[in-house]
Amino acid sequence: MTCTLCSATNTLANQAVEPSAMTELVRGNEQFLLEHLTPLVRRQSVTLDLQSVQRIDAAGVAALISLYSKAREAGHLFSVSNASPRVVEILALVGLDGILLSQNAVQSSQSGSRMELSAA
Repeated sequence: MTCTLCSATNTLANQAVEPSAMTELVRGNEQFLLEHLTPLVRRQSVTLDLQSVQRIDAAGVAALISLYSKAREAGHLFSVSNASPRVVEILALVGLDGILLSQNAVQSSQSGSRMELSAA
Protein backbone atom coordinates (compact mmCIF):
# COMPACT_ATOMS: atom_id res chain seq x y z
CA MET A 1 0.00 0.00 0.00
CA THR A 2 1.36 3.40 -0.87
CA CYS A 3 0.28 6.85 0.09
CA THR A 4 0.19 9.69 -2.39
CA LEU A 5 0.41 13.10 -0.77
CA CYS A 6 -1.48 15.71 -2.77
CA SER A 7 -2.05 19.40 -2.75
CA ALA A 8 -5.24 20.70 -4.29
CA THR A 9 -3.61 20.91 -7.70
CA ASN A 10 -0.58 18.63 -7.87
CA THR A 11 1.23 15.72 -6.32
CA LEU A 12 3.92 16.71 -3.86
CA ALA A 13 5.50 13.34 -3.11
CA ASN A 14 4.94 9.62 -2.98
CA GLN A 15 5.66 7.87 0.27
CA ALA A 16 5.33 4.18 0.99
CA VAL A 17 3.25 3.69 4.11
CA GLU A 18 4.31 0.04 4.29
CA PRO A 19 6.06 -2.03 1.64
CA SER A 20 3.08 -3.49 -0.22
CA ALA A 21 2.85 -6.09 2.53
CA MET A 22 -0.56 -4.97 3.72
CA THR A 23 -3.01 -7.04 1.70
CA GLU A 24 -5.80 -6.80 4.25
CA LEU A 25 -7.22 -3.72 5.92
CA VAL A 26 -8.91 -5.58 8.76
CA ARG A 27 -9.22 -5.53 12.54
CA GLY A 28 -5.77 -5.80 14.00
CA ASN A 29 -3.87 -3.83 11.38
CA GLU A 30 -6.11 -0.78 11.01
CA GLN A 31 -4.32 0.89 13.94
CA PHE A 32 -1.06 0.85 12.01
CA LEU A 33 -2.74 2.74 9.18
CA LEU A 34 -4.30 5.27 11.56
CA GLU A 35 -1.05 5.85 13.45
CA HIS A 36 0.90 6.53 10.28
CA LEU A 37 -1.65 8.50 8.28
CA THR A 38 -3.40 10.64 10.89
CA PRO A 39 -0.50 13.13 11.11
CA LEU A 40 -0.35 13.29 7.30
CA VAL A 41 -4.05 13.97 6.76
CA ARG A 42 -3.87 16.74 9.33
CA ARG A 43 -1.05 18.43 7.35
CA GLN A 44 -2.23 18.02 3.77
CA SER A 45 -4.55 16.23 1.36
CA VAL A 46 -3.91 12.50 0.92
CA THR A 47 -4.85 9.91 -1.69
CA LEU A 48 -4.29 6.41 -0.37
CA ASP A 49 -3.35 3.79 -2.97
CA LEU A 50 -5.11 0.54 -2.03
CA GLN A 51 -3.74 -1.47 -4.95
CA SER A 52 -2.38 -4.28 -2.77
CA VAL A 53 -5.40 -4.46 -0.43
CA GLN A 54 -7.63 -7.36 -1.38
CA ARG A 55 -9.76 -7.57 1.76
CA ILE A 56 -11.37 -4.97 4.00
CA ASP A 57 -13.69 -5.38 6.98
CA ALA A 58 -15.69 -3.05 9.21
CA ALA A 59 -12.56 -2.01 11.14
CA GLY A 60 -10.82 -1.10 7.88
CA VAL A 61 -13.83 0.88 6.68
CA ALA A 62 -13.97 2.65 10.05
CA ALA A 63 -10.27 3.54 9.73
CA LEU A 64 -10.87 5.08 6.29
CA ILE A 65 -13.84 7.05 7.65
CA SER A 66 -11.71 8.27 10.55
CA LEU A 67 -8.95 9.44 8.20
CA TYR A 68 -11.50 11.16 5.97
CA SER A 69 -13.02 12.95 8.97
CA LYS A 70 -9.65 14.08 10.31
CA ALA A 71 -8.62 15.37 6.90
CA ARG A 72 -11.88 17.30 6.51
CA GLU A 73 -11.55 18.80 10.00
CA ALA A 74 -8.12 20.09 9.00
CA GLY A 75 -9.46 21.48 5.71
CA HIS A 76 -7.86 18.80 3.55
CA LEU A 77 -9.04 16.06 1.22
CA PHE A 78 -8.79 12.30 1.70
CA SER A 79 -9.57 9.65 -0.88
CA VAL A 80 -8.53 6.17 -1.93
CA SER A 81 -7.43 5.03 -5.37
CA ASN A 82 -6.59 1.80 -7.18
CA ALA A 83 -8.99 -0.18 -5.02
CA SER A 84 -9.54 -3.81 -5.99
CA PRO A 85 -12.99 -4.74 -7.29
CA ARG A 86 -13.79 -6.39 -3.94
CA VAL A 87 -12.81 -3.30 -1.93
CA VAL A 88 -14.82 -1.10 -4.33
CA GLU A 89 -17.77 -3.44 -3.82
CA ILE A 90 -17.55 -3.18 -0.02
CA LEU A 91 -17.23 0.62 -0.10
CA ALA A 92 -20.24 0.81 -2.42
CA LEU A 93 -22.22 -1.55 -0.20
CA VAL A 94 -21.81 0.80 2.77
CA GLY A 95 -22.39 3.91 0.65
CA LEU A 96 -18.86 5.28 0.80
CA ASP A 97 -17.81 4.80 -2.81
CA GLY A 98 -18.90 8.31 -3.82
CA ILE A 99 -17.16 9.85 -0.82
CA LEU A 100 -13.88 7.94 -0.58
CA LEU A 101 -13.07 6.68 -4.07
CA SER A 102 -11.11 9.05 -6.25
CA GLN A 103 -12.46 9.39 -9.78
CA ASN A 104 -10.01 6.87 -11.20
CA ALA A 105 -10.49 4.18 -8.56
CA VAL A 106 -12.88 1.92 -10.41
CA GLN A 107 -11.30 2.51 -13.80
CA SER A 108 -7.81 1.69 -12.60
CA SER A 109 -8.85 -1.39 -10.66
CA GLN A 110 -10.54 -2.78 -13.75
CA SER A 111 -7.83 -1.84 -16.23
CA GLY A 112 -4.91 -2.84 -14.04
CA SER A 113 -3.07 0.38 -14.81
CA ARG A 114 -1.83 2.51 -11.97
CA MET A 115 -2.98 6.11 -12.13
CA GLU A 116 -2.60 8.68 -9.41
CA LEU A 117 -4.61 11.88 -9.59
CA SER A 118 -5.08 14.75 -7.26
CA ALA A 119 -8.20 14.34 -5.16
CA ALA A 120 -9.33 17.79 -6.29
